[in-house]
Amino acid sequence: MAERDRRINGGFTFQGVFYQSRSQDRENIAGAAVAALAAISAGAAAKDYRWHGGDADFQWIAEDNTLHLMDAQTMFAFGQAAMAHKQAMIFSARALKDMAEIPADFADDQYWPS
Repeated sequence: MAERDRRINGGFTFQGVFYQSRSQDRENIAGAAVAALAAISAGAAAKDYRWHGGDADFQWIAEDNTLHLMDAQTMFAFGQAAMAHKQAMIFSARALKDMAEIPADFADDQYWPS
């Protein structure tokens, strides 16, 4: 469903900041979330922004190009939020498909999570 895909790719808000969620963004988020989980398992502490092993603090670029520090716990939660965003759109599309008749205004925000 094109509307579902548009909404999945349209971005999401995490901790009050809007982030991109195109396919390549979701791939990057998923990879970093897995690395964050490994760092947490290895003992990465909250507020440790060098959990990734680099020489600089770990940051993620928001849709407006601002940089946001993320410790491993935040990065893992960010990955979970990206997954929840996509899942919510998929389930909303499924609910529309399951209706006896798909509404003509199916793209209206009332049918989709905000």
